[in-house]
Amino acid sequence: MIDVKQALELIARGTEEIIKVEDLQQKLESGKPLQIKVGFDPTAPDLHIGHTVVINKMRQFQDLGHEVTFLIGDFTGMIGDPTGKSVTRKPLTAEQIKDNADTYATQVFKVLDRDKTRIRFNSEWMSQLGSEGMIRLAAKYTLARMLERDDFENRYRKGQPIGMHELLYPLVQGYDSVMLKSDVEMGGTDQKFNLLVGRHLQQHYGQQPQVIITLPLLEGLDGVQKMSKSLNNYVGITEAPDEMFGKLMSISDEMMWRYFELLSFRSNAELAGLKQQVADGSNPRDIKFLLCEEIVARFHDRAVADAARDTFIARFSGGAMPADIPDRTLATGGQGIGIAAALTQCGLTASHSDAFRMLKQGGVRIDGEKISDRSLQLEVGFEGILQVGKRRFCKAHVE
Repeated sequence: MIDVKQALELIARGTEEIIKVEDLQQKLESGKPLQIKVGFDPTAPDLHIGHTVVINKMRQFQDLGHEVTFLIGDFTGMIGDPTGKSVTRKPLTAEQIKDNADTYATQVFKVLDRDKTRIRFNSEWMSQLGSEGMIRLAAKYTLARMLERDDFENRYRKGQPIGMHELLYPLVQGYDSVMLKSDVEMGGTDQKFNLLVGRHLQQHYGQQPQVIITLPLLEGLDGVQKMSKSLNNYVGITEAPDEMFGKLMSISDEMMWRYFELLSFRSNAELAGLKQQVADGSNPRDIKFLLCEEIVARFHDRAVADAARDTFIARFSGGAMPADIPDRTLATGGQGIGIAAALTQCGLTASHSDAFRMLKQGGVRIDGEKISDRSLQLEVGFEGILQVGKRRFCKAHVE
């Protein structure tokens, strides 16, 4: 294990908040392997690289000699996490949870060390707690404190329903920390309330409260909104190498450093060296190649990553367009269509505002010619290749 100062620097990299840093330092100075807990509700079968921000941090703890528990919330998944939701979330069925959990277990070992990872399911203890145990658990937290949570407070103020089962979710997540005797729990910034409940319950059960580490929600390929499959700004960790490489190359040079910080396992000193290379005149594209190669190699292998780089250079850096450009007919009722609407309907941008931003940045082309006029109207009968960035294409037909 490296010394405490170096460990703190590594752990703190890319984090949003550590509660409390002095507690973490004290736990590290004890010299004992810490119990690191991260919970995932199996709400969808596939993970994207935004999910791996916290998984990467788990791997860093493993490399420092600590014990990591990947907790699958098969019980909490049947409640539904209310975090960030304006309406009651539809609970998953037991069958959906099992199917999704199976794929999670396979995917996380592309990052985590299988031999150093414990996979647990919170149904192990929650199914045994029983109704009396649940009532005793609920008695350890007040409704007033629960309604301080932004999600609940906003819905209560607007008269929107809050299911009683939703109030139980943070308590169950907190009880998981008690049962695992976790020293550190990590999650996205949106999970802070749930993580704090864990600290509160551990104190009630006579345990030392866990340290909380929150990590930022990774912005998607558009560089604005958080990575999400619904916004089509994501990179799935099971995607084909060429697709993964091309998507990552589409991020801006500025966003590249954000991805390096949150996704790369390069040291802080190495990242500082790469930034200095760009400052000294190196092409940011060449540095971005290193990021793409590292991530593709992580989820595939090094030889595949090298091949994906060569394919990208041949197809895009050389100015060649892909052979499999999708066709899209834009039905406008004979009225024509604005360029922002056309880009969005073709799936090249997430929204009109995203399209306007790409136009302003010079990232939009029609038949290879760069355009920036946000008022451009594509008339009925238009046929052409719309392009956003270096790798997003669509053959559009306006009717």
